Amino acid sequence: MLTESQREIIRATVPVLRVHGEQITERFYSDLFAAHPALLNIFNPVNQRPGGQARNLAASILAYAANIDRLDQLGGMIERIAHKHGSMGVRPEHYPIVGQFLLGAIAGVLGEAATDAILDAWGAAYGMLADIMIGREAELYAAGTAAHWEGYKTCIVVKKEPESDSMVSLYLSPADGTPLPPFQPGQYLGVKLRVPGQATDQIRQYSLSTAPGGRFYRITVRRERAAGQAPHGLVSNYLHDGIREGDTLGIHAPLGDFTLDEASDRPVVLLSAGSGITPMLSMLEHLAPGTGPILFLHATTNRAHHAFGAHVRKLAASRPGIQAAIFYETVGHDDVVGVHHDEAGRITEAALTARLPAGECDFYSCGPVGFMHAVEGILDRLDVPKARRHSEVFVPDAGFLSAA
Repeated sequence: MLTESQREIIRATVPVLRVHGEQITERFYSDLFAAHPALLNIFNPVNQRPGGQARNLAASILAYAANIDRLDQLGGMIERIAHKHGSMGVRPEHYPIVGQFLLGAIAGVLGEAATDAILDAWGAAYGMLADIMIGREAELYAAGTAAHWEGYKTCIVVKKEPESDSMVSLYLSPADGTPLPPFQPGQYLGVKLRVPGQATDQIRQYSLSTAPGGRFYRITVRRERAAGQAPHGLVSNYLHDGIREGDTLGIHAPLGDFTLDEASDRPVVLLSAGSGITPMLSMLEHLAPGTGPILFLHATTNRAHHAFGAHVRKLAASRPGIQAAIFYETVGHDDVVGVHHDEAGRITEAALTARLPAGECDFYSCGPVGFMHAVEGILDRLDVPKARRHSEVFVPDAGFLSAA
């Protein structure tokens, strides 16, 4: 347990973390991987190169420090990280290693300012957080064990199907015939594989893109092209180009806390862009046989990159109460309104409000960072309470680092 003096020290370090947080976490990752290169099989190296992972970790640490007296405010963040850790196979023995290098990075960056009292306080704070995470992750692992699915089970790619120029679906079935553990719409699978020429395994998370209860798991993978400092996606490109029907992949049981509120009877609004369509499609397929109102809005660059278009139209036509609208940023000369797309441009406040079902709605959104910020701005202007907003965001907003 943290003492009051230790809590005061943690609170007092918030301004320091705002200034030095990224430098600390960059050093942490550098020193950690130099001493334990095997841990690279857990972390996505693409996220390391442009510093995104360091910024995300710095934002998480800062949020923890700022809320050290009200950790209940971090429940959603802790739950999301626990699910992510579970899908990557993080174990209790990893936490002391991480703690050692995190404290070492704090000491290395702050120098003489990192007094024994500061390091002791952060050691205690990290230990408290580690205990919380280990306990929750143990519960998630126990659920997998109960479903006879421990760790990464070998699954066969029984079908591979292109969905657009940039997305491909993989249908997966356990090689040993084990029944598929149930999942909730919006959850994801951890996928573990060794890309030829690489020294370590790689783990990625891909949303399940179909409703629960089927004979196979289906994930739909977007090919990640090089952009800015980030290279081509190592795993996504291999899944597109190297994996064939009949090949095998290591698959973790479904996890993820971005799920439908099944207890709610409010109309559901599903908002997505790009590859964010995958969890939304799972939700739409799950909800379609029901009777409640559903609004499905999806934005993409053009028809070539539009996945599941005909399938969504079919679901929308399956019963009254389901609306679907597609937005193309670039409309081709042969694109037909009502067949391929419904509007040109992006999803706007006017486009959303014109289609909203009557009454209070639950909103679910998933897509690139810019899209997510735009959606949050729209929902702010519509005065939608936070309790009725659900989004696929794994880490706190890195903008918190520069907050006043």
